[in-house]
Amino acid sequence: MMVERSLSVDHTTIYRWVQHYAPELEKRCRPHLKTYNNSWRVDETYIKIKKVWVYLYRAVDSDGNTLEFLLSPTRDAEAATHFFLKALHGACSVPHARLLEEPVSQSTVSAHLTITTPTPRVINVDKNAAYPKAIADLKAAGILPEHVELRQVKYLNNIIEQDHRFIKRLTKPGMGFFSFETAWRTLQGFEMMNMLRKGQIQGVAKGDVRGQVELVAKLFGVAA
Repeated sequence: MMVERSLSVDHTTIYRWVQHYAPELEKRCRPHLKTYNNSWRVDETYIKIKKVWVYLYRAVDSDGNTLEFLLSPTRDAEAATHFFLKALHGACSVPHARLLEEPVSQSTVSAHLTITTPTPRVINVDKNAAYPKAIADLKAAGILPEHVELRQVKYLNNIIEQDHRFIKRLTKPGMGFFSFETAWRTLQGFEMMNMLRKGQIQGVAKGDVRGQVELVAKLFGVAA
């Protein structure tokens, strides 16, 4: 892109742009997201950081719209619980699971989060034993209503497993990340740009590249 415009830019400059602007892009786009349905598909995929695999938790609705994502160094009930907390309370003030150390309770949620997300009717997951425990803990704490159904039907998660592929296409050529923080900032940009492409932002249709460019320019106050 830069060569086409006769501009010479070092790759480290691009890296700094991503680290600075990717989280800001997510923050500014969040208020403009369209609503989604109450049938969730939840799964995690693997991301390599300094030759160590970590876990990117992701959720989409039954139409394939991205609901939430969270990078975690662990794949257990605690990580799953924090992911559901973030998904249920879209304005999470803490960026990733490693920093969420308080026990799960209603007071914990009230202290850190503002409820902005509709309650799911059903949450479909794979056979990972951590998910039932996380859901049970959230129901016991009064955070998730008892009527929410947890469903473990593998084929119903095909839609999110296919949706993981866009992340893999972007991360595999890079051979992994060098720190948790830089990985998280970069993934925020990857995910939000994918949500833009899927038409999840109000006023911008799927495939409307010009509309996407105009929206980002408007959000950052850049002259057209």
